[in-house]
Formats: sequence, structure tokens, C-alpha cells
Amino acid sequence: MNRSVVVGNGAGFWGDWLAAPQSLLADPRLEVLTLEYLAELTLSILARQRQKDPQGGYVTDLPRLMPQLAPWLAQDSQRRVITNAGGVNPLGCVQAVAGVLVQQGLGELPLGVVWGDDLLPRWEQLRSQGWQAPHADSGEPFPQQRQVVCAHAYLGAGPLVECLNQGARVVITGRVADASLTVAAARWRFGWTETDWDLLAGAAVAGHLIECGAQLTGGYSQWWKQTDLALVGYPLAILSEDGSAVLTKPPGTGGTINRHIVAEQMLYEVEDPSQYITPDVTVNFTTVELEELGPEEVRVQGATGSPPPENYKVALAYADGFFASCYLVIYGDRVEQKAQYCAQLVRKRLEHMGRLPQRFHWELLGTGAAVPGQKVQCQGRELVLRMAVHDSDPQKVEAFARVVPSLVTSGPSGIAGYTEARAQLRPVFAHWPTCVPRHLVQPHWEVRPAAQWLK
Repeated sequence: MNRSVVVGNGAGFWGDWLAAPQSLLADPRLEVLTLEYLAELTLSILARQRQKDPQGGYVTDLPRLMPQLAPWLAQDSQRRVITNAGGVNPLGCVQAVAGVLVQQGLGELPLGVVWGDDLLPRWEQLRSQGWQAPHADSGEPFPQQRQVVCAHAYLGAGPLVECLNQGARVVITGRVADASLTVAAARWRFGWTETDWDLLAGAAVAGHLIECGAQLTGGYSQWWKQTDLALVGYPLAILSEDGSAVLTKPPGTGGTINRHIVAEQMLYEVEDPSQYITPDVTVNFTTVELEELGPEEVRVQGATGSPPPENYKVALAYADGFFASCYLVIYGDRVEQKAQYCAQLVRKRLEHMGRLPQRFHWELLGTGAAVPGQKVQCQGRELVLRMAVHDSDPQKVEAFARVVPSLVTSGPSGIAGYTEARAQLRPVFAHWPTCVPRHLVQPHWEVRPAAQWLK
């Protein structure tokens, strides 16, 4: 008999709808809940939070969700939660979650954590071993004069499977590749090895499809007009032991799943469909077959796989100066001319002060500025002026933030938007895409009862 495991994903990014997991938890088919929170931008935000508070740096949505998840976990010992909410501080996250579980009377529930993706503590050691963090496109070594803010390898499913095999009911990780959360659930349930390439490819495809949450049930789709997204359901993947999967959603929820939407999502963020690289398997999407089984059910099968590369992808961010931006509503006659004049006033005043930032940008939202090459004539009597600056000198960025409000009395008539606080100076963390040899990365994992994480 072909066994199965039902995986539902209740988060596609940090900031996703907090109520989304509720309909998944109410579906009796759900066995493994995944919560996928991380992206390169998210890691930079979490790194900034850890700079401010060494105890922070994890996704605070997870502890907030635990009172909802605790009763679901308590009802059935086979239920699991797998999440990369650990961000840049998995050990801090596991302690926060353990505290909630203890409060919910689940102090004995096994809680697993995976870490070791963070390369920053070993930065100098890795450099001494010859790793130069070459840029993924140019091959240029990472400049030594740059200050690294965070550097995280994208781990695979292996350490998560170890936690699940040791009885963990909740597994919290740092930067693990998105699809690997689902791959881990399949490997744990079916006992697949790390070289069952075609089977792993099938699970990776399913994980890739559900990792962005409601994007598989009608969100962010060309088909959005044909469905009600107000109470959109989040996706379920019924994975079979043969590597196939049926995609669906909880009954009675909004959104929809059909072959068109699944095809859209399958190609989302894919450069080469014949070689979709994950840390677990390299997937050939061109062999995948999609079949509508009925309303809200699509079977995905036929994925083929081959070994992954000998490197892990790394999300590296470095300090790159300071930034500020603002938005002003401009209205009245000759509105485009007036908005451009406002931007020029700000620039000239900064030049006069000797504080013009290295990068000064403005755009007129409402004239096609958001769509490159699509300049249009503003038909109304209002638009939005967006201005942004960037410089390594924070004083120049701060000068911009102080000059903009002066337009309220020393600029043309017809300006609004001063009800908001003035532009805030923010540090810029720039992305440096690179890879690291697998043998230089040291994943760690541990499983303990929740109460013991608090000792």
C-alpha cells in the first residue's frame, strides 16, 4: 500500500497572515505543519535586530502562534511542526517556544533545534581555510574591508530528519532551504535515504510549490479575479511514498487550486527548470506532470532528480552605508512639473549645504515610474513623489531627512504628506550572493523536552 504524509504550509514569509494556520489545523488530514519565514531580506532584518538585542534575531511570530499550535500537537502524538523561524538565533527561538509550551502544560514535548548555518562566528577560520566567499556571478572574492553583518548557508533536510527521528514534535531551524522543510517530513515518514534522488525530487517539487503559502491557492496569480481571497486557504500537499503528491487546501476556505495556478507557482523563482538546485537534490522540472483530479485537487508526479552540488548557497549581507526615503502627495495644476520642482529644490538645498548624498533618486508614482519603459502622461491632478538617498556618511542622509519638511512652507502649494514622521536614517545591508563548500559547514542539532530548554 502506498503510504502518505500530509504537509500543510501556514506561512510563506515573515509577516504572512497570522490567522492562516487556523484552517490548516482544523483539517483532520494535516499531519505536519510547516512555517516558512525566511528570505535574504528577512535574514538582514533579523541580523539588525540581533545587533540591537543579542537575545533577538528570530521570527517572533512563532511564539505568538504556539498557543494555537499547542492543543493541536497535544491531540495526536504523530503531529509535527517544522519551521525555519529560528532565523539568525535558533537557540533563542527554541527557548522562547519552550516557555510557551511549558505554560500550555506541554513541558515534556520534545523540541528539536538545528543550527550551524551561521558562518559569521567562524568567518576568520573559514577565510584561513581558503574560502574567499566568491561572488556568484563575477567570482570576485569578498572585499576584506567590508563589514560582514550575516552569512548563512542554506542547509538541507538532513539535520531536520535527525531531529524528527529522535522524536522531536517541533523542529526549529535557522537558514534551511525552503523546500527542505517538506523534504524532511517525507524522509522521516518514508525512510528515504539521502540518495533516493527521484523520490527526493518529488518531495522537493511539492515543497517548492507550497513554500509560499497562498501563492498556490490563488494569491499573486494571474487568476486572482476568479477566486475569493478574503479568507484564502493555505495549501496542503499529500505526499506519497512513490514521490508523487496531491495538492489541495482545507474545505470551505477561499482561494482555489487548479492546474494553471500550480504551473505558475512551479516556475516561480526558477532559473533553469531542468536544473532546480536545492541542498538535497537537483530537480528536473521538465519531467513533471500536472493532472487535475477534480475541484481543488492537482496531482504532481514524474519529477526526476540528481545529486546536489558540492556547495551550499550562502546569503551574505554586509554594511553598505545609510539610507532614507520619503513620500509626498503632490496635487494641483501641472502636477508633474510641480513634483519635479520639489525634488530639485531638495537637491539644490543639499548641494548648498555641502551635504548632497552620493545617490539621490526621485520618481513620480502615477506616471509609469513603477513599470520600467512605461512612461505615461499623468491624467489626474495628483501623484506621489518618492525621494530616496544613500551615502556612507550618515550626516548627509540625516541632512536630507531634515531638509524635506522645509517644503511645507518654502515650496510650492499643493503638497501633502507631513502627517507622517520625517524620513528615518536606516543602515543599509547589501546582499553578496556566494557559495561555500559543504565540508566547511558544520550543522548541529539537539532534541530535549521543552522544559529542559529553559534550564
